[in-house]
This record gives sequence, C-alpha cells and structure tokens, in this order.
Amino acid sequence: MERTWITAGAALAFLAVAAGAFGAHALKAQLSDEALGWFETAARYQMYHALGLLALAALAARLQGGMAVTWTGWLFVVGTVLFSGSLYLLALTGVRWLGAITPLGGVCFLAGWALLVVDALRS
Repeated sequence: MERTWITAGAALAFLAVAAGAFGAHALKAQLSDEALGWFETAARYQMYHALGLLALAALAARLQGGMAVTWTGWLFVVGTVLFSGSLYLLALTGVRWLGAITPLGGVCFLAGWALLVVDALRS
C-alpha cells in the first residue's frame, strides 16, 4: 500500500499547488473574498492531507496495524474529495447546499488522524 499512498499523496499535492495558483491568479478577480477564502481553505487542507498521505507511506512499515494504515489512507483521500471538493465547488458555483458536504470530509480527516494515533500507540 505504500506505493498507493505515495501516488495519491503526490497527485493530491500537485493538484493542491495547481489549485492554489489558479485561485490566486485566475480566480482572484472573479470570486468574492468569501469564495476565494473557501477556495484557499480547500487547497490548504488538500495539501495538508497530501503530505499526511506521504508521511503515512513513509511510516507504514513501522506501524503494526496494516488495516489501520489502509483505513487512514482512504479516509484522507475520501476526506479530501468531500472537504476540499465541496469547498472548490461552493466557491466556483455559489451553490450553498454544497457547504453541507464539507463537514463529512472533516469527519473523515478526524477519523483518519484518530486511527493513526491509536495505531501508533499500539505499535
């Protein structure tokens, strides 16, 4: 699974940098300050969890719980899609109900970090 998390982490980091640059340059004149803030938050949390996936890949061999590592990785990926994806869409479309999806992504992030804590304590 290490290769999976390296690939996912690197791809999500690449996309976070691209989104951040797109938001800062192409969207700055197009979006309200509020929408630009949502977009920046999405890119920032995407990068945090991309780096988390890379760290997870590096630590996977040291951690005992193979399933905990697998679940953590998937929770980070799903969390990024739900959290960052909903914020990107909210910023670009202004469709407010998309904001209701964002906390689901946050719960995935929290669950992934909690699993990693538990697995580290058991190792």
